[in-house]
Amino acid sequence: MNSTARDDIEQKKMALEDVLRRCQSTVIGFSGGVDSSYLAKAALDALGAERVLAVTGRSPSYPTVQYEMAVTVARTIGLAHVEIETHELDDPDYAANTASRCYYCKTELYERLVALARERGFAVVLDGSNADDLDDYRPGLRAARELGVRSPLQEVGLTKMEIRSLSRSAGLPTWEIPASPCLASRISYGLPVTPERLRQIEEAETRLNALHSWRDLRVRHHGELGRLEVSTEDIGVLADPVVRERATVAFREAGFTRACLDLSGYRRGALNEPFEPGSAAP
Repeated sequence: MNSTARDDIEQKKMALEDVLRRCQSTVIGFSGGVDSSYLAKAALDALGAERVLAVTGRSPSYPTVQYEMAVTVARTIGLAHVEIETHELDDPDYAANTASRCYYCKTELYERLVALARERGFAVVLDGSNADDLDDYRPGLRAARELGVRSPLQEVGLTKMEIRSLSRSAGLPTWEIPASPCLASRISYGLPVTPERLRQIEEAETRLNALHSWRDLRVRHHGELGRLEVSTEDIGVLADPVVRERATVAFREAGFTRACLDLSGYRRGALNEPFEPGSAAP
């Protein structure tokens, strides 16, 4: 990283500190991923432990490995951390899995966070959306706007790469972990979200991750078919017949009858490709 890039990141970091100080106190939607973990650490540094509460929403769509990381990060940095149960699967609009699914999920979560912040006397609810999210289809942004949830990382222009760099400097264990969005984001639009399909995805990804240290991996659910995306650098790993057979077994044991490899490789938000980048809703 050259000096100009370092200076740019440092300016954004200072801007973030200013935004957080002006929040006075905050509830943070905390998944334990790269972004929300750095946001929580920055808020702790700016406001102090008594003015920051991290809240993790638990539901079948939230990956277990992500929850374990959230607990680890909170314990490591001294972050007050609570869990709440969310029930987006009970919402027919969410379960129908239209292109607006994320809107209904985020509405459920943010309504709970706003109510909790009001009850406990915290001034602002924040989430970890970053500047790169504006280049993807994000109907959840609409829910945030409607409920007054702020995204400081996005406000100051921090990208995922910059957040990873800052996280590494801060000693956070999340700085190099792969992104891990909700399991429902792997289900093809129009195919209803069910606990069983979420289980299939999580089990298949867990089994596949045990075979190799993939740079990125997603299992996309298309009914009986499971579509595997790995980074283009890792596609060659599956040329090994032993690995390929074990991957096939992983899909079968997770409940898929067929499996295929996406030769285009892993793409962030692959199921959103038909939609306009930066859209908040259809």
